Amino acid sequence: MTSAHLYTFDRSEDLMTRARKVIPSGVYGHMSPTLLTVGSYPMFLARGEGCRIWDVDGNEYIDFMCSYGPIVLGHRHPKVEQAVNAQRAQVDCQNLPSEKWVELAELLVSITPAADWVVFAKNGSDVTSWALAVARAHTGRDKVTMTSGAYHGTHPWCAPLPTGIPAAERALVATFQYNDLEGLKRVIAENKGQVAAIIINAFRHDVFPYQEMPTLDFLKGARALCDQEGIVLVLDDVRAGFRLNLGGSWEPYGVRPDLRCCSKAIANGYPLAAGMGREELRGAAQSVFFTGTYWGAAVPMAAAIATINTLREEGGIEQMRAMGQRFRDGLEQQARSLGIGINQTGPPAIPFLVFDGDPGFERSCLFCGEAARRGVFLHPRHNWFLMAAHTERDIDQTLAATEEAFKVVKAKYGG
Repeated sequence: MTSAHLYTFDRSEDLMTRARKVIPSGVYGHMSPTLLTVGSYPMFLARGEGCRIWDVDGNEYIDFMCSYGPIVLGHRHPKVEQAVNAQRAQVDCQNLPSEKWVELAELLVSITPAADWVVFAKNGSDVTSWALAVARAHTGRDKVTMTSGAYHGTHPWCAPLPTGIPAAERALVATFQYNDLEGLKRVIAENKGQVAAIIINAFRHDVFPYQEMPTLDFLKGARALCDQEGIVLVLDDVRAGFRLNLGGSWEPYGVRPDLRCCSKAIANGYPLAAGMGREELRGAAQSVFFTGTYWGAAVPMAAAIATINTLREEGGIEQMRAMGQRFRDGLEQQARSLGIGINQTGPPAIPFLVFDGDPGFERSCLFCGEAARRGVFLHPRHNWFLMAAHTERDIDQTLAATEEAFKVVKAKYGG
């Protein structure tokens, strides 16, 4: 039996007390400790190595959040850090771009069948909002469509919470349900000749609900509809990009977007985003004003080149898929043996687990909290992530912890 660790969080609690005095809520947004299991998790982390992380009190965890997606090879991966240190020794942020600006763009175009050119930014929300501007410039239309409840960033047109955002910011956004092709067709028909873009996540990963993979009919139908109506099809690949397929998460479906938006895993934790597009949209992209002081920084671009090349050379995507499936199979067997109902959704490299009859996530909070007390960092309300650094040993150690966590859930809630 794997006993819960006697983790203490004195340093974390002290930092949070200090933080609340000078920062609203102390820690806000998706990193807020209120979204985790209070008392079972730290509030601040200190370092990471491979698939392990340590909090400021020295407690160790196997990491299945990967900094909410950016860490794809492993924390402080030696090849990435070598490239970063070599570039930093020359320069990072400067008046003009470095040669990495060109090298990375060439690399991305070479591995992305749907891309003829690339632009760079820092966050996923930067490039999803840019994509809509390009689509509007290209089509001369104002309206856009997205799936209901989808997460595309924090800009006003898509922010998941309406506080502080005027209703007018959403007036040009129409919604439909993921995988509902007929619903999409109705929205386009109701806004005939007015829609510039349809933006769709690589798979459904809304805040809190279960995940849903796209159907081939839905993606092919959306592509055909865009071609028929002169609409720009935008793939939001921010969360899934470079974890499912280097060339784009829809490549296995044989469906190619007009614009692809990437960030998160592109540079193994260094801040970078990329927007990619087909030749016909180059002129529109040139006409849209899009810039930022730090967007040409060379160090993240050096990290991205090393990350992409290492993923290719070391079979990182295949490793994540295999370890994710091993994890999923183990969780399924454990839950079944205890008579606990669970639902696992999403791709193996980006899994999500919810308990049957648990709309308030009470069971998830207990389960993930017990896993954290045994040295495994999961999230009760957000999907998890695999990284290439996860090995069979790490997965098996994790499953030893989750087995005990399931038993705690069973003791309190039953099946």
